[in-house]
Amino acid sequence: MTLTAGVVAVQGDVSEHAEAIERAAAAHGRESEVVEIRESGLVPDCDALLMPGGESTTISRLIQREGIAGEIIAHVEAGKPLLATCAGLIVASTDAQDDRVETLNLLDVTVERNAFGRQKDSFEAPLDVEGFDEPFPAVFIRAPVIDEVFAGVEVLARWDDNPVAVRQGPVVGTSFHPELTGDSRIHDLAFFDASTR
Repeated sequence: MTLTAGVVAVQGDVSEHAEAIERAAAAHGRESEVVEIRESGLVPDCDALLMPGGESTTISRLIQREGIAGEIIAHVEAGKPLLATCAGLIVASTDAQDDRVETLNLLDVTVERNAFGRQKDSFEAPLDVEGFDEPFPAVFIRAPVIDEVFAGVEVLARWDDNPVAVRQGPVVGTSFHPELTGDSRIHDLAFFDASTR
């Protein structure tokens, strides 16, 4: 059975995420089709969703304007998986500490935008992720910090004692960019791990 995975593509490049989804699906013997979502009406046909990085204020504005935001919420309420990375994590949170971001309230966390610094402060770190045998090569680019984690949210990984990967029901959120490595374990965790169902 083909996995239809939607990547919210209102801003930025999505090809790396598409490739990671395809690798993760292939490892499970699944065919996959990746749909780029720039307008409403596509999300309901998706088995899995991904909200990538970019500029959180822009992503928030565009998904609200295009009518995609409500479809993402309905997707999660139906128990379908969502992977929200970097700016996607900010938009998925309950509190972005920035009035310009209209959050989706899908992850009960408070997030501080760009807390790891500017573009020049980007770095890669070996991250111990819950359930992984080997560290994950996490790439942090203008990454947000998860300040507070509330009841029902599981912390999957920390860096400098700050949560940088979390899970709540079918939603996995990361401060880092898992698509910028050849390692698809985060996508596997989000879309094929039974505990995210």
